[in-house]
Amino acid sequence: MSKTTLDQLKVGQKAKVVAVNGLNTSLRRRLLDMGLTPETEVEIMRFAPLGDPMELKVRGYALTIRKDDAKLIEVA
Repeated sequence: MSKTTLDQLKVGQKAKVVAVNGLNTSLRRRLLDMGLTPETEVEIMRFAPLGDPMELKVRGYALTIRKDDAKLIEVA
């Protein structure tokens, strides 16, 4: 069974964060500090014209992250 990551979602889709992966602990910690914790609902708002970065709605605010970082976030 393949895991779905945040970068695979389309504009308007909502999902819940399952896990934040990554060997780089400072990046993982930063993503968690920005509110991307397990069980948090996120909605894809838009992508930049070239597809990167992407804007998310998390906990009532807009958050912009790179697609490479979004690949570390498993969603369901």
